[in-house]
Amino acid sequence: MPINITMPALSPTMEEGNLAKWLVKEGDKVSAGDVLCEIETDKATMEVEAVDEGTVAKLVVAAGTEGVKVNAVIAILAADGEDIAAAASGGGGAPAAKAEPAKAEAAPAKTEAAPAAAPAAAQASAPASSGSRTFSSPLARRLAKDAGIDISAVAGTGPHGRVVKKDVETAVAGGGAKAAPAAAAPATAVAPAPLAKGASDEAVLKNFAEGSYELVPHDGMRKVIAKRLQESKQTIPHFYVSVDCELDALLALRAQLNTAAPERDGKPAYKLSVNDMVIKALALALRDVPDANVSWTETNMVKHKHADVGVAVSIPGGLITPIVRSAELKSLSAISNEMKDLGARAKSRKLKPEEFQGGTTAVSNMGMMGVKNFAAVVNPPHATILAIGAGEERVVVKKGQMVVANVMTVTLSTDHRAVDGALGAELLGAFKRYIESPMGMLV
Repeated sequence: MPINITMPALSPTMEEGNLAKWLVKEGDKVSAGDVLCEIETDKATMEVEAVDEGTVAKLVVAAGTEGVKVNAVIAILAADGEDIAAAASGGGGAPAAKAEPAKAEAAPAKTEAAPAAAPAAAQASAPASSGSRTFSSPLARRLAKDAGIDISAVAGTGPHGRVVKKDVETAVAGGGAKAAPAAAAPATAVAPAPLAKGASDEAVLKNFAEGSYELVPHDGMRKVIAKRLQESKQTIPHFYVSVDCELDALLALRAQLNTAAPERDGKPAYKLSVNDMVIKALALALRDVPDANVSWTETNMVKHKHADVGVAVSIPGGLITPIVRSAELKSLSAISNEMKDLGARAKSRKLKPEEFQGGTTAVSNMGMMGVKNFAAVVNPPHATILAIGAGEERVVVKKGQMVVANVMTVTLSTDHRAVDGALGAELLGAFKRYIESPMGMLV
C-alpha cells in the first residue's frame, strides 16, 4: 500500500511551509531516519526524516514550492515489494491514519486550492471565453501580472499542474504569451487615495507612478512578524516605564571578569558582553519581583516559576528571539556562551522550534546601533519586554557636584492587563539595582 509523506507541523502555530529542496529523488530507497527534504518555516530551516522504509515513488510537491499546507501530501513511498508505478498513481489522498470525519477536512491539495485559486486566476487571466481554470500560486499570479504574462498560457509544473513561481520566470525568460496591454493611466496628478485596513496590492500601487518601484514578495518570516505585531498592538494595552542606569561599576566588573577568564584550547573560556549582564539582571529582577513574571490569559494569570529570557536577534528579513531558559539560575559565563551559540544558529536559521518559542520576557538591545532610547512592542504571550539604549557619557549630579558617568536609558514595555504601573516600576527598579551594583549578580 502506498505510504503518503505529508507536510509536517514543525511548530504548534505552523499552518504552511516552503519545501526548500529534496534530498532524495524518485526511485531512491529510504529507511527510517533518512533525511528526505528541507522545509522552511517562518523562522528556521528544518530537516524532515522518513519514518517508514520504502522506495520514493513520486515527489508530489516540487522543490521551491511555497505555501504548502500542513498535512498536504508532498511525496509517496512504495512499500517493499510494491510496484512503484502503481504506488505513484495510487497515493496522494488524505493520510490513512486520520479518523473518518477528518478525511473530509484533509482533502487533496488540488481540492483545497481550487476554490481559492479559481477566482484569482479568473482575474489574472485573459481568456474568460475558454471557461477553463488555471490553478496557480498567489506569487505566480502576481509575477505574471507584473510581467504582463497571460498565466493561462503558462505550463504548470507544480502539484496537479499548478503554475508556480519558476514557471512564470521561465515564461518571462522565454518571452511568454503577453496579456493584452492595459489602458494607459491619465497623466494628471492625483492625491493619494486613503488606504483601508488590509488594502490590496492594487489599492496601494495605484498611488505610485509605474516603474518607480519594484515588488519584493513577503517571505514567511515577514508575514508572521507582521501578524504578531499587529495582534500585539491591537490586543495588548501597552504602557512604558523608562529609567537611566549608570554603567561604570558594571563595565569595571565586566573588564575584571573577562581578564580573569581561564583559557581553553588557547582561547578565553568566555567573553562577557554588556548584553549578557543585562539578561542576567532582568532574570534576577523577575525572580525578585515574581508578580511581574507572568502571562495573561482570559481566565488565568500564568505565573512562571523561572525567568526564560528571549533575546531579539536581527537576521536577514526580520528578527528572531532565541531563549535563555532559567536565566536566573545560570552564571554570566554560561549565559554568554549560550547566547553566542544561539545567536550564530539564529543567523543561519538553524534553531530548533523549542529554542525560540515561548519564554516569559524579552530583551531588545539597539544600544550597539547608537540608539539612545526606544520602546519595544510586547511579544505575546510575554507581558514585558525591555528595550536597551546605548551607553554613553553624560553629566550627572552626585552630592551636589557635576561628574561624568556612563549612562544608558532602558524602557520597559508591559501588558497593562498583567503588570500594573507600580509593579512595572518595581521590576525596573530591581533591574536598575543589579546594573548599578553588579556584584549582586555573582552571589
